[in-house]
Amino acid sequence: MDYKSSGVDLEAGNEVVRRIKGLAQTTFTPAVLSQIGSFGGLYQLGASKFHDPVLVSSADGVGTKLRVAFLARRHRTIGEDLVNHCVNDILVQGAEPLFFLDYLATGKLNSNVAVEVVEGLVRACKENDCSLLGGETAEMPGFYAGGEYDLAGFIVGVVERDRIVDGANIVPGDQLIGLPSNGLHTNGYSLARRVVFDQIGLSIDETVPELGETIGEALLRPHRSYLKTIRPLLREGLVKGMAHVTGGGITENLPRVLPSGCAADINLDAWLPPRLFSFLQKRGQIPTEEMYRTFNMGIGLIVICASENVGRMSALLCEHGIEDVRLIGRVIDGDRVVHYGQL
Repeated sequence: MDYKSSGVDLEAGNEVVRRIKGLAQTTFTPAVLSQIGSFGGLYQLGASKFHDPVLVSSADGVGTKLRVAFLARRHRTIGEDLVNHCVNDILVQGAEPLFFLDYLATGKLNSNVAVEVVEGLVRACKENDCSLLGGETAEMPGFYAGGEYDLAGFIVGVVERDRIVDGANIVPGDQLIGLPSNGLHTNGYSLARRVVFDQIGLSIDETVPELGETIGEALLRPHRSYLKTIRPLLREGLVKGMAHVTGGGITENLPRVLPSGCAADINLDAWLPPRLFSFLQKRGQIPTEEMYRTFNMGIGLIVICASENVGRMSALLCEHGIEDVRLIGRVIDGDRVVHYGQL
């Protein structure tokens, strides 16, 4: 008996490391002091660059969107989903990403699939000015079904203490600006898959006339990063709070940033959710309330600002890639809940 006969191919693992090492190194900055393959990743914070730095960290996964990727045999954007999701999670507190770590686990390692996943991680890290500092690839025979894997990510960023965005200064009368999503992003896929594949019985490459594309293309559209769009707003101190609309939708994510004594009033006439959402609701017979607490409904990030700053903020957003800026509601008196004017 040897390790390979038990299902773990060390040479295949070494081959993956060799192939991804060069990819990851393209994201390195002078702050990275270690190489891929070290026991730990070394990153020099560079104290001279910061006055009073605070590290901000987050961890997440891609969820059952992975199953859609398995069906489509498309793995190049899954890494982008993961990095962008994590970047947005720390962005809402005002943080810039420093470095990222990934964890890829599978039953039997497919080196081509692993490299495709890492290529997506690398693209997103470059786009977000973030170093892919290291990671772990685990081969666990008998633990995952053939052709399947799981993917998780861990991000660390930094923000000056006096620049932390925590929502503490939000007051009734402040305005809510919604930034459009690319689709489902990385949440709600358990419900979406049940509707699409179980209830309707679509195949992954089947074109949906209502959407003008295959269901696989619609479901695999990458999670959007809002970092470069939000940076100018943070520099001018216009942002009072932000909510990344992930699992739980607007209903559960917006209250996370509201202080005591504040609630949100959302105007559902302010934007038209993309066709994918109406398709899922109609074909799945999903109640509207359930839609808004499961999916992002076309709003991937909500930014809260004072009324007098709406014009300036909208102008900056348009200058930096957000053409469809929507004023979707306002802060009102209440206890950290979301009210939908016409739900």
